[in-house]
Amino acid sequence: MLKQLKPDLPASIVVFFVALPLCLGIALASGAPLFSGIIAGIVGGIVVGIASGSTLGVSGPAAGLAVIVASAITSLGSWPIFLTTVVLAGLIQLVMGFAKAGFIAYFFPSSVIKGMLTGIGLLIILKQIPHALGYDKDVEGDFEFFQFDGENSFSSLISAFEAFSSSAVLISVISLFILILWETFLAKKHKVFQVLQGPIIVVVLGILLNIAFQNGYLNFSLAPDQVVNLPVPNGFGDFINQFTFPDMSALGNIQVWKIALVIAIVASLETLLCVEATDKLDPEKRVTPTNRELKAQGLGNIVSGLIGGLPITQVIVRSSANIAFGGKSKLSAILHGVFLFISVLTIAKWLNMIPLASLATILLVIGYKLAKPALFKQMFRLGSDQFIPFVATVISILLTDLLIGITIGMLFAIFYTLYHSYLNSHYMKDIISSEHGQCIHHLVLAEEVSFFNKANILNALNNIPRGSKVIIDASKTKSIDYDVIEIIKNFEQNAKNKNITIETINLIDRVNV
Repeated sequence: MLKQLKPDLPASIVVFFVALPLCLGIALASGAPLFSGIIAGIVGGIVVGIASGSTLGVSGPAAGLAVIVASAITSLGSWPIFLTTVVLAGLIQLVMGFAKAGFIAYFFPSSVIKGMLTGIGLLIILKQIPHALGYDKDVEGDFEFFQFDGENSFSSLISAFEAFSSSAVLISVISLFILILWETFLAKKHKVFQVLQGPIIVVVLGILLNIAFQNGYLNFSLAPDQVVNLPVPNGFGDFINQFTFPDMSALGNIQVWKIALVIAIVASLETLLCVEATDKLDPEKRVTPTNRELKAQGLGNIVSGLIGGLPITQVIVRSSANIAFGGKSKLSAILHGVFLFISVLTIAKWLNMIPLASLATILLVIGYKLAKPALFKQMFRLGSDQFIPFVATVISILLTDLLIGITIGMLFAIFYTLYHSYLNSHYMKDIISSEHGQCIHHLVLAEEVSFFNKANILNALNNIPRGSKVIIDASKTKSIDYDVIEIIKNFEQNAKNKNITIETINLIDRVNV
């Protein structure tokens, strides 16, 4: 693993800078202590990073759980009691992992996963443009269409353009120029620019510009809500006091168990979706063992809940940042967790000098890489059965949230699967008999014939003309639904009235009653 330090170290620093405001923003959106987001980021990086089989996936607090967490804290009335649900959710995930429930990940079609990545990419762009313009009313990490500040993804854009900050815009323009220059020119010129990533320069420059603003060297300034706002501990004792422990006396509360089950299911689904998406982004196309991932996430949630952290999932924004900026192994995810731990303990004051506009430009580049226009052209060329579920997923994620978007995309994908099953129930070939010159209709059934194929097969049988001979061939068929068998039996009874001769091949042996 250490041989990957050269590419993984700069990638881990970029992921650290991306994760820091997201951890804080998700904690704020969840109505939880800010430090709980940092704890979840540290545990997601170090504990899950070590236990996981995912090479490039990065775990931490997830925006998709923010609403569930906020509602749970309110209903339970206590942060320590809520932490108990996080521990229980982790235990449930461990059980799921040992029960090999990770196979669920393989039921999500490629079109939906690609739609998920593209939708998240566009969502990142929509959500980060206001921060790049200095309009920071909504928290970082809010990826819902209806935002926590009362606006939505589109109205927030209008507000941002009406109330932009010239200081933030200046930082964003310079940062974006540096990132584009780094990506398109400098990184190709010398290896030093591949090791020293552009986002690191952007963050350092943002801090220097902020210092220059504060000292009056430039006629600009940043408001308190336009920079990172990390809790600053006064010494190691104060740092330790920020950890909270679960109230295990609440184990007898049935509501605690219900919320734990919801968190476990939603966190596992988000993780499995992100695992599939991250594997697709991996240049080496490595495959993550999903059952091991569930176990790793379960372990992470147990540890996070025990020390006062938010629930954890694998998260696509940080994972895609890891891939986009050169991560090669799980060392990158682990190091980003180490950096989170060290930074809050030692350099929190300096981190609070980072402008959100600097981080927004980094995320804008990540969003563009996830949602390149070329992908739309590629999916369109694959046909409607791939393109429509892809577009449906993208639009639904933009207008709702990740899980609802995936669900809608899956419904479209399932429709096309059933439609193809309906069309491919059989094929008909007509043979002219050499003896009598009679046309023989040879109906060959597919390997799997379900009740979805009833209408298509019934239509084919009804179109056989009077006085014909028909062969119903099930020699290649492994399974026939009983509904279809009934249709064939009814056709046999009525065939006499039409003077139709029927021959069946291997049909009885294939009947599923």
